[in-house]
Amino acid sequence: MKHPILKMGDARLLRVAENVLEFDTPELHQLIADMFETMKHANGAGLAAPQIGVNLQLVIFGSSEVGRDNPRYPNAAAIPLTVLINPTITPLSEATDDAWEGCLSVPGLRGLVPRWSRLRYQGWNQFGHIIDREVEGFHARVVQHECDHLNGILYPMRIKDLSQFGYTEVLFPELDPNADD
Repeated sequence: MKHPILKMGDARLLRVAENVLEFDTPELHQLIADMFETMKHANGAGLAAPQIGVNLQLVIFGSSEVGRDNPRYPNAAAIPLTVLINPTITPLSEATDDAWEGCLSVPGLRGLVPRWSRLRYQGWNQFGHIIDREVEGFHARVVQHECDHLNGILYPMRIKDLSQFGYTEVLFPELDPNADD
């Protein structure tokens, strides 16, 4: 079932999410299925449980669905579809990159956001199996963006220069004007 996505200004997006305590339950599997449906419908690259009002340390992300191009990120590298629960992120260097980000909770806008270039993320999948990956580039950016939601942080809070923040249709008219951000 597709859920409504909370918008910036909703206080629920500013909470620190609680740990998931039980894995491989029917309720968890249904929540994850609903999140993937919601993300797909919104052309998202990722979605955090708090974005649909569920205060749990759970994010999903990925762009490698066969035959599906994401109009919001047309040049992005594929990322494996991932369920990440109770995550931790460790930067692998001090190097950062600035790149444009959008968010399903901040529709219609984009901002230039600094993120670590390379990182290691760890956590669990829905079955309680350990996930431990080292990633870089767009993959690292998406993980950081989604995990920020678990700590009540939205990407505009990370923008260093607000002159690099604006409406997608103005900044990137070549993107699909009907695509929600």
